[in-house]
Amino acid sequence: MSETQHADLSALRINRSEMQEPSSPNSGIVSKIVYGILFIVIVAFVYWGYSRIVDPAIEVQLTTVVLSSPSQANAVLNASGYVVAQRKAAVASKATGRLEYLSVVEGDRVTKGQVIARIEDGDMKAALDQARANLKINEADLKDANQWLSRQKILLEKSLTTQAEYDAAEARQQRVLASIGVAKAMITSAEVALENTRIRAPFDGTVLTKNADVGEVVAPLAASVSSRSAVVTIADMKSLMVEADVSESNIERITFNQPCEITLDAYPDVRYQGYVSKIVPTADRAKATVQVKVGFKSYDGKVLPEMSAKVLFLTKASDATVANIKPILTVSSAAVVTRNGKKMAFMVKENNAVEVPVTTGNEIGALVEIKGGLSAGDKVINKVDARIANGAKVRVQ
Repeated sequence: MSETQHADLSALRINRSEMQEPSSPNSGIVSKIVYGILFIVIVAFVYWGYSRIVDPAIEVQLTTVVLSSPSQANAVLNASGYVVAQRKAAVASKATGRLEYLSVVEGDRVTKGQVIARIEDGDMKAALDQARANLKINEADLKDANQWLSRQKILLEKSLTTQAEYDAAEARQQRVLASIGVAKAMITSAEVALENTRIRAPFDGTVLTKNADVGEVVAPLAASVSSRSAVVTIADMKSLMVEADVSESNIERITFNQPCEITLDAYPDVRYQGYVSKIVPTADRAKATVQVKVGFKSYDGKVLPEMSAKVLFLTKASDATVANIKPILTVSSAAVVTRNGKKMAFMVKENNAVEVPVTTGNEIGALVEIKGGLSAGDKVINKVDARIANGAKVRVQ
């Protein structure tokens, strides 16, 4: 037997540890990052749990002290909106030219047909004069054509001319008559072009904005940044309404001609009686609301377009005595509690509840009248329970 046959076969074992693929140098970095993130998450969770146990805070919601009217008791819904003129126009010129006359400024009242502005019209006047002169020329030609036709008729009756000559005279008269018609049409066109240089008020109203000044170029479509389209914007101040957005889920509470009460944010002490004039038959997909137009039964000069307003939709119209009562200060009834025989509300200062003694009056639906201790716009804790006391740690949701 050869030496290879007597060799130790145990030496032929495979060392599998040497066959393992060497680890990537980036794998250690990735592991460290993952462990670091896990460590941060665990520390944050432990800290959050510790803070909740060691220093627990009561979660609260705030409500605002507001002015309310006695009609609030009859209100089925409230909404916010803006005063909008239902008849409004941006008045522009039909022609293009330089503005040479402007007779109004913001706040001026105008009447239907009043000339409020004028653009340069020298070329339009020249075209009108030319058209009128052309008409006079054709009228003179007509006189000559009529005389010539009359002579040819007499001569034809006496057989002193031919039928062809007579027909030529008649054709000439017809051409002149047609030319007169064209000349009159040119005059009408020139008059219209001249009228287009006058900018008139389309209806009785008030000027809201002045968008151009004398010397600027105005054009129907404002083709460049140096030109203006609308010269002024006017609105019929007798057509003011409040356009309010009502949630789709509450629109069933609104009916046509339903009584309302309107309060302007600019004059919270003044209330106007109104009614539902129109429920726009489409919804706003983005806001899930339906627009409701609320008309004024009467209003004064304080009501201006684009003012923000609040609307109370009522179950019945308020009588004159209620309408004349000034609004009262109110807050949610759940925000006022009795402690040791005294009425209390709680404000939040530096994440602590601070008790505020209050004097209350009548209840108006879910609200209670505040006669003292709080002011309009103050924010207090709503739904006060036994856990909330003076100095208690709170967290506003």
